[in-house]
Amino acid sequence: MSIQALGYVGIEARCPEDWAGYGTGFLGLQLAERSAAQLVFRMDDRRQRLVVTPGARDRARFFGWEVADGAALDALVARLEAAGLPVARGDAALAAQRRVAGLVVTADPLGNRLEIVHGAESTPEPFRPGRCISGFRTGALGMGHAVLTVPRMAEALGFYRDLLGFRVSDYVTNPFHAYFLHVNPRHHSLALIETGQAGLHHLMVELFQLDDVGQGYDLAMLAEGRVATSLGRHTNDLMTSFYARTPGGFMIEYGWGGRQVDPASWQAVEMRSGPSLWGHERQWGSEAMRAEARRLRLQAAADGERAPVQVLPGNHRLMPGECAWWDQARAAAE
Repeated sequence: MSIQALGYVGIEARCPEDWAGYGTGFLGLQLAERSAAQLVFRMDDRRQRLVVTPGARDRARFFGWEVADGAALDALVARLEAAGLPVARGDAALAAQRRVAGLVVTADPLGNRLEIVHGAESTPEPFRPGRCISGFRTGALGMGHAVLTVPRMAEALGFYRDLLGFRVSDYVTNPFHAYFLHVNPRHHSLALIETGQAGLHHLMVELFQLDDVGQGYDLAMLAEGRVATSLGRHTNDLMTSFYARTPGGFMIEYGWGGRQVDPASWQAVEMRSGPSLWGHERQWGSEAMRAEARRLRLQAAADGERAPVQVLPGNHRLMPGECAWWDQARAAAE
């Protein structure tokens, strides 16, 4: 497996300044750079994880997928070129802009710009969240996951699975058709939902503490129309989360408690009891899909389906005074 993690995501926005408050005050990201050309957000020791640039549309602009080193990048380029796919080497200016040692640029069958990178830059400067949270679960798991809508499953699935080396974690056919794929122990770093059109469905970020998610839910409830999917728990990755609409119209899943898999031994299965054990009432999609999702949740409850107890590595307990700098900054601004 050559792709190791989702390193960063670029968003094009008609009103990029709308992302400044959303990214910091709601998501808890750190606004690391602010200029007319772009907004750059941190979520850990990496110099950038989310990049927002001005543009004519609200959409995903690029996805940065990481490989181990230059040799792994060259091997992946050879595989893509042998399959007849165009690949362009990123120059030094682009590498400096993306804060990586090297990269190539290609596209998936949906037209999404993919940047395959190695040597992402970190910084010793501590991560300072935009609101008081315990932090994001990243590291070797990457920044989270991306979920793409696809016109037809077969072409997109073949590209990511057979050419890029993503592995299927599981899939669902009801109440919608979706495949979930992993590149590291995170249950999925990518998912594909067949909807008849191409686009970005949502990004997921995972918090260290469930209370961070609950407090984020409280904030989301204060903004009319922000909650797109209510608090709930997924059947496959066991994530407890809710989905919030972004200034760009797509969603961000804000979650905790995601399952880890062993890539060497994990066996893909069809998830027949639907996408969620409880909650996750959707404000999007057809009424028929939403009704079927409700039916599946109620059936799972009647069958006594429960998530297995799991111990999450690397969880961090917030200590008194740990967010004192944030409180002081907020008081100074008021």
